[in-house]
Amino acid sequence: MNVVDSSGWIEYFLGRPNAAFFRPVIHDTAQLIVPTISLCEVFRYITRTAGRQAAEQAAAQMQRTQIVDLDSNLATLAARLGLKHNLPLADSIVFATAQQHSAKLYTQDSDFEHVPGVRYVRKKAH
Repeated sequence: MNVVDSSGWIEYFLGRPNAAFFRPVIHDTAQLIVPTISLCEVFRYITRTAGRQAAEQAAAQMQRTQIVDLDSNLATLAARLGLKHNLPLADSIVFATAQQHSAKLYTQDSDFEHVPGVRYVRKKAH
């Protein structure tokens, strides 16, 4: 199983330089998990930068995967992992979702650069 964090989805949807890193993972929808926090972050960002219609199309594509809601078990796991790895709240939820499902996390978010179990690519200028 795989998880792509919000920065990866945004990179893919906006056709930015690291889109090719995320494309194969995003296209393998049978193996893809999407935390609801990622859906929220991506929808918000795409709405601001490309408009509501583009955001709705992005959300529709994301929802063709396995969506994972934040429940109390995932929330407490996110809190523990966030403290352990010094991650911001949304990143903690994304990472905990990946960990809970034994999934690889793909990202270009530098907060994850040295976190085990993460496939990190350095963000390129666009």
